[in-house]
Amino acid sequence: MIVFDLTCDNGHRFEGWFGSSEDFARQQERGLVVCPTCDSVAVAKAPMAPAVGAKGNQRADEATTPRAPVKSGKIPPQVEQAIKALAQAQSEALKQSTWVGDRFAEESRAMHYGERDQVPIHGQATKGEAEALLDEGIAVAPLPFPVAPPDDLN
Repeated sequence: MIVFDLTCDNGHRFEGWFGSSEDFARQQERGLVVCPTCDSVAVAKAPMAPAVGAKGNQRADEATTPRAPVKSGKIPPQVEQAIKALAQAQSEALKQSTWVGDRFAEESRAMHYGERDQVPIHGQATKGEAEALLDEGIAVAPLPFPVAPPDDLN
């Protein structure tokens, strides 16, 4: 998956997720990329900042603290408060959860089928793994904000 910052001819800025750059181009040619605010199909890629990892000398809590999103317009105070509350709730929940990395699907199944104790976990799963877990009746959900693996923090 690739994420593009997009903008329409009316100046609305939004995010789009695509399978590849070619997928974006094909959808744009067919008029399928539409501004969610004004329904304009005159959409183009907006300049994006590269995703740069935390510096090696940065404290772990600084690296995992969500940063304020890039704004193209004024965010209503209620929305900003809701985002902050959601980020805080995720942070608190993760304190009680164990990072299992790419073993997430395997660990979730083991707990679901009683092969190990049920404990809060978080980790990484491919879209296919997540869909398979849901098909098996195993409740999983993406985290609202990205989480860096503990090994990547330093």
